[in-house]
Amino acid sequence: MASSSTPPPPAEAIDARNWAELPRDVTAMILKKVGVMDLLQSAQKVCMAWRSVSKDPDMWRSIHMSGYVGEDMWDEMGYDVEKMATHAIDRSCGQLVEFSIKGFGSNELLDYIGERASQLRRLHIIYPWGISDDGLSETAKKLPLLEELHIFSGSLSKEALLNVGRCCPHLKSLKFNIRGSRAPYMEYDDEALAIAETMPGLHHLQLLGNNLTDDGLKAILDGCPNLESLDLRHCFNVNLGGSLGERCSEQIKYLRQPYDSTDDCEFDMTFYNGYDDDYSLDDDYPSGFSEIDLMSDVVDEYFEWSGGSDVFEPDSKPYFGDDDDYGDDDD
Repeated sequence: MASSSTPPPPAEAIDARNWAELPRDVTAMILKKVGVMDLLQSAQKVCMAWRSVSKDPDMWRSIHMSGYVGEDMWDEMGYDVEKMATHAIDRSCGQLVEFSIKGFGSNELLDYIGERASQLRRLHIIYPWGISDDGLSETAKKLPLLEELHIFSGSLSKEALLNVGRCCPHLKSLKFNIRGSRAPYMEYDDEALAIAETMPGLHHLQLLGNNLTDDGLKAILDGCPNLESLDLRHCFNVNLGGSLGERCSEQIKYLRQPYDSTDDCEFDMTFYNGYDDDYSLDDDYPSGFSEIDLMSDVVDEYFEWSGGSDVFEPDSKPYFGDDDDYGDDDD
């Protein structure tokens, strides 16, 4: 007698997965992969369960945001990225420990961070066109626990470094990077001297494109005795031959030299040669942010002409401040 098997149930009998019924910790894990831009604009509107998880301060302990969307800028498309950043900071309820921005930023945004994120440990700023020495200096006074400061900018100077070093005694990692130059007359040790004077606890230092000389490097080696890694790529005024090179080899565990490859850099390492047009050793552009952070076609209130809540229904008129089902005032 031929054996028989139970036929599979019809497709309509199989229950559809209800994403709203996932365990809260699993939902949180999924939403953390989405990225800030999409989470604020669309993912939190999927259902009330996702909305609830998206408002959990633990979701916002680490915030990474980019002003870029492909090769364009969010603000050029009418979005107010800084407003989105302040909403994300508010969601952290003072628990923010890491904040990274690329392609936008202002003194006002830094002040907002200082006022609402005094527990911040890591601050990364890439191409902060609107941030000045005074702005960073004032914010540093409010971030006494800061351990890591990473900056790629040509607009900040020794004054900001001096104040950061004096106000942030726990600082262990500093990246202070700019586009380098091979022009022989551009020698400048002030930033190196500021680091040596105020940051004795540094373990990791990256100075891509800096104009420091051998004297500035010696000051850093003297003033930062705990330094383990030192990246001097594109620091063309430094000569690591002779006794200075020997000292670096003895004191520094991980050393990147001025002419080492920059293929692994997360920045566009175009440098100025001092006379001719720009010459680029690398074609890489800034990275390190989720692609989801760079994509969203959802029309929402983050357009500069709108206001009010951090969500509204895409098919409705622009939202101007009345309470709705998903507003931050609703618990």
